Amino acid sequence: MKAFIHQKDNWPEFTWNSNDFLDLLSEARNLQGRLIGKMETLGFDLRNEALLDTLTLDVLKSSEIEGEFLDPDQVRSSIARRLGMEIAGAVDADRSVEGVVEMMLDATQRCFDPLTADRLFDWHAALFPTGRSGMYKITVADWRKDTTGPMQVVSRAMGKERVHFQAPDSNLVEKEMTRFLDWVNNSKIDLVMKAAIAHLWFVTIHPFEDGNGRIIRALTDMLLAQADKSNQRFYSMSAQVRLERKQYYEILEKTQKGNLDITDWIVWFLNCLINALRSTDLILSKVLFKAAFWQKHVDTALNDRQRKLLNRLMDGFDGKLTSSKWAKIAKCSKDSAVRDINDLIEKGILQKEAARGRSTNYELIGLPAGNQVGKGESNS
Repeated sequence: MKAFIHQKDNWPEFTWNSNDFLDLLSEARNLQGRLIGKMETLGFDLRNEALLDTLTLDVLKSSEIEGEFLDPDQVRSSIARRLGMEIAGAVDADRSVEGVVEMMLDATQRCFDPLTADRLFDWHAALFPTGRSGMYKITVADWRKDTTGPMQVVSRAMGKERVHFQAPDSNLVEKEMTRFLDWVNNSKIDLVMKAAIAHLWFVTIHPFEDGNGRIIRALTDMLLAQADKSNQRFYSMSAQVRLERKQYYEILEKTQKGNLDITDWIVWFLNCLINALRSTDLILSKVLFKAAFWQKHVDTALNDRQRKLLNRLMDGFDGKLTSSKWAKIAKCSKDSAVRDINDLIEKGILQKEAARGRSTNYELIGLPAGNQVGKGESNS
């Protein structure tokens, strides 16, 4: 019995019923156009701020799907540096962060360049600069070799790994990828549809020993950028996939174990894209809030520590703000942190959160909800 779609006789001749998703495709296209139009009305600085926020979110959430939590400040600083943007509180980034950022920016800023095997190898090498995944040596910048057995696609939810399907044997990968790359570069299909199909097709082949998930999400962003006719990204599919992670693996497994009719997969992908486009209002509201905040407080007396921490709060603070965390980030004493915070409370900028636990938490007055981009952490 041929258990997976790549084992079917007519693989990869996908089929679908357009009537089941034409309305969704139309809605996605409409939302894309409206979003690009809205962003074009913003000034240069605000548009760059929204771009930086979106790319930061995309890199963080793509890595989180794989169970890897990157430092938000390092990601943001790395992206800003590569895009020639000056930001407050910039920090140096680890090589692992730089690699993910390099790949994502190459995919999106050069979205109209052809996709080649060498380009994918460059992305893979950027993800694994030491030639290792964790403690294990892997094949880097080349197709997988399956030296330790068949490649199985596994989700990593809370330590409960689940095998969703088995990829084609490694001796088939080069042929499969040659066919895939020819289709990506030469197919005349609608670009949103191309992104949906390419995502499924690449995941099915799973051409690398590790890093396939992050690479296909970069490739999906590349094709969606082509669909937008813009290399500026203002919505994050990775962030939405992170939210819909359980459903993602469910539809992926169902599709892999079905026939070559991928209608259900396309419906899921379009719904996920629509949700990602709608969620952009949060990013935009945060950018506009930040611009309005600094305009309002242009003459407010603030020290460098206060400006640094306020920018951190508006850029997506990791966890809850306490006086201890303030002191750690600002590299000052606890007493100085308390004085900074009390001064901002007196100026109507900060306020105490409702009492929770043993620590006192502080929040920026008026900050849009959902302003955290990193992983949560307990109070300290």
